[in-house]
Amino acid sequence: MRTVGTVAALGVLVAMPFYLDAFWLQVGAFMMAAIIGAIGLTVLVGTAGQLSLAHAFFLAAGAYGYAFLAGEPGAGSAGTTLAGAGLPTPLAALLAVALAGGAGLAFSPVAGRLNGLYLGVASLGLVFLGQHVLFNARPVTGGFNGRSVPELSVFGFRLTGDEPELVLLGVPFGARERLWYVALACAVAGYVVAGRIVRGRPGRAMRLMRQNPIAAASMGVPLRRYRAGAFVLSAMYAGLAGILIALTARRIVPDYFGLVLSIEYLAMVVIGGLGSVRGAAVGAAFVTGLPLVLSHYGDDIGFLARPGEDGVDAATAVRMLYGAAIVAFVIGSAQQARKAQKARKGTPNAITITMDRARRALPGGARRRLQRQGR
Repeated sequence: MRTVGTVAALGVLVAMPFYLDAFWLQVGAFMMAAIIGAIGLTVLVGTAGQLSLAHAFFLAAGAYGYAFLAGEPGAGSAGTTLAGAGLPTPLAALLAVALAGGAGLAFSPVAGRLNGLYLGVASLGLVFLGQHVLFNARPVTGGFNGRSVPELSVFGFRLTGDEPELVLLGVPFGARERLWYVALACAVAGYVVAGRIVRGRPGRAMRLMRQNPIAAASMGVPLRRYRAGAFVLSAMYAGLAGILIALTARRIVPDYFGLVLSIEYLAMVVIGGLGSVRGAAVGAAFVTGLPLVLSHYGDDIGFLARPGEDGVDAATAVRMLYGAAIVAFVIGSAQQARKAQKARKGTPNAITITMDRARRALPGGARRRLQRQGR
């Protein structure tokens, strides 16, 4: 049944560009970009147990990396002279993902030695460092006004543009329709890869590392390597998400990639359920899509104020909604944890099982001496 449901959902998503207008296609592209970024973060935070507030930094690395590598040198806004590598756009996209992964790799020595709140505070510094670079490296980023994003094209066919003209079943396929399929392909690939990682041997090792690092180390799990690897993987997912955000927005500015964005992505994985790939996708769709929909239809909703007016506007209402969702999830998780703890009461944990196996492996005389000593 699950396979049938998955195939049906994919069929609906493939058919949507034939029926949706440009606004909904743009909302969908933003949602699928957020889904990719949230999946990478849930592997890091939910599966590996590594708190990170640096997701906005890696999103910016992917977005600006693509804009620079694919862009041509020329004049920008406010008299800024922009630099660009002028590479083919598919190659620029791959290198931008590698750039984000390289940034995660550079931070991996810290990620390998820290965990929990300490890693969260350390990763927070990357956001402030990134903001400083984005505002001041004007030839690369365009400074405060940002820079435009080149369209993605393969052999002259623009995957995110209007040329050449394309009509399928009587429906013109322009930039938004093509971008929908690019984002959908990336989201499906990211979902499948992350699902295999979480369900496979690396996922089991990371879950054990999160639940009991001592037991994981005693069973041969290299903690530093797995912590660093999870951070690099999450950074690469964020880099890909940043590229899709840039292609959808067509222009990127530094203000977007601030601390608020990192908190929003953390809210996505918390709302969807830490460690759940499917939950991260649902949380990303909720946190990303709801503000855009409410802003678009805000005038038709009587209790929402317009931006700049007194009262609760669409952005404030959305923050209140997913703030309440986070509180409800945390309360529910705490109750489930207490129930699970009661159910596990008296059940030997991983350390106890390992020690019992070690005792049984000892020679008879050594085992009797341990019994006399009460160990």
